[in-house]
Amino acid sequence: MAVKLTDGAQLGVTNHDRDAVAKRYVYPVVSRRAGGVSVGVNLNPNNACNWRCQYCQVPNLVRGKGPLIDGQLLARELDEMLQDIVHGDFMLRRVPAHARQLKDIALSGNGEPTTSPHLGEAIEIIAEALDHFELLGRVAVVLITNGSMLDQPKVQDAVRRLSSLNGQVWFKLDAATAEGMERINGSKTTVQRQLARLRRAARLCDTLIQTCLVAWDGRPPSEDELRAYLDILGRLADDQNAPSAVLLYTLARPPQQPDAGRLSALSHEWLGDLGRRIEATGIPVKVID
Repeated sequence: MAVKLTDGAQLGVTNHDRDAVAKRYVYPVVSRRAGGVSVGVNLNPNNACNWRCQYCQVPNLVRGKGPLIDGQLLARELDEMLQDIVHGDFMLRRVPAHARQLKDIALSGNGEPTTSPHLGEAIEIIAEALDHFELLGRVAVVLITNGSMLDQPKVQDAVRRLSSLNGQVWFKLDAATAEGMERINGSKTTVQRQLARLRRAARLCDTLIQTCLVAWDGRPPSEDELRAYLDILGRLADDQNAPSAVLLYTLARPPQQPDAGRLSALSHEWLGDLGRRIEATGIPVKVID
């Protein structure tokens, strides 16, 4: 069954419409970070998240957790999406020529996926779908997370299962001070606690740090904030299970949160300069245009 994009338009990095194929849980995007097509699995269709990142593109975001999901519907939607990508002409119809490669299936969506009571079930559904389409080991499974729930045993079990699928955790680290995390992420957690969660993720599964930096009222992050961030990376680089890379990027799509008008993208030159400083900590970096 061919999947129909609701607006008939090609996918692109500036549009990550969760309703692009009129499904409840599954949506395809052209991902800057993945470098091709990513099939998203949205475990938060209720637009609920336990953080409120100011650059978030989800409209009508509310504080909360993922709802109950229909596992059979998720499995069916994922099967239909992969059928059209693998055996159909979805790539030709809807994806720019340079991005016509399925790179991953990503647990992401409209909120923090690790707040979902069905995280483990969703990973099993993804594993079965990849096995059915003979994609296991060829297509990555990625958990995109703010890491806030890594203290919970059920989430740790899910991350272990993810690791068994050669998956990855993309762990959000946008600031390295309490003030910075509260302003940009809407989180009151401590830096020490978040660092402990990041280290736990890296012990359980291959982990990348994803860092989105923005200009606030036209000004980039302060030098004090950057030094704190680089200090954390330097400490992590010495760990036995160090994060394998930093994904560094800035705004590509309009934010939908209250302070959206105060945010703007940083220049490629600015990101490149920071990227060189990150490399000096000992952790590889990928600057994403």
